[in-house]
Amino acid sequence: MTILEIKGLHKSYGDSVHVLRGISLKVEQGEFLGLIGLSGAGKSTLLRCINRLIEPSSGEILFPQAIFGDQADGSWRDVLKLSRRELRLLRRKVGMVFQQFNIVKRLSVIENVLSGGLGYQPAIKSCLRLFSREERRRALMNLDRVGLLDHAYKRADELSGGEQQRVAIARTLMQNPAIILADEPVSNLDPRLSRLILDILKRICLEDGITTLASLHTLDLAREYADRVVALRQGRVFFDGPTKELTDAVVEEVYQGAK
Repeated sequence: MTILEIKGLHKSYGDSVHVLRGISLKVEQGEFLGLIGLSGAGKSTLLRCINRLIEPSSGEILFPQAIFGDQADGSWRDVLKLSRRELRLLRRKVGMVFQQFNIVKRLSVIENVLSGGLGYQPAIKSCLRLFSREERRRALMNLDRVGLLDHAYKRADELSGGEQQRVAIARTLMQNPAIILADEPVSNLDPRLSRLILDILKRICLEDGITTLASLHTLDLAREYADRVVALRQGRVFFDGPTKELTDAVVEEVYQGAK
């Protein structure tokens, strides 16, 4: 079942800088999709347009009505046309894992994880950071899933980079996401930790049926973890297919000009 469809997506800055040039693709539920391409090809921009962290210039980004918590009637909603309230509902179900982890280092690990559920709370509870016993139970459960239960009450800045990224994944799980957008989630980590993080992310997504779009900085990681690869070149889709069809000849053209 298709969970996301993008049609003719463009993103430009002024008249001269065209980052995305008519991106069109469909993403299936439960799929682990790897985005590859040279730096500047548009990978991060594409991911951030999906939940409107960056405002697209034109096109359509379509999610099924059911993702908003409404009755599944087969209809679709265009992200570019959502109201502020509707966008907030969407962002509950679209998790984001960033390159720089984006955790609050002065807070404890469990407080960082609990913050992932704030989108479901009334404004006053969010401001006061009031969490129920059930929310704390779920936070501890998600920390256990990423192997950090023993670190729950440490300050986040006591953790290594790989551990901080695992905290970020646990925080994202507090949203009960239908889809996770991972923007270069392991580019700051060494090869061993990169595989550890991707092992955890892929295992959780398989167990929970979560769709994942991950921009990956090395071809080896894309081939190892992605079910399907989309390669961007100069803001356009250059290749879109199963990982096994990503031949060396295609790769050479995708990365043409790289030094």
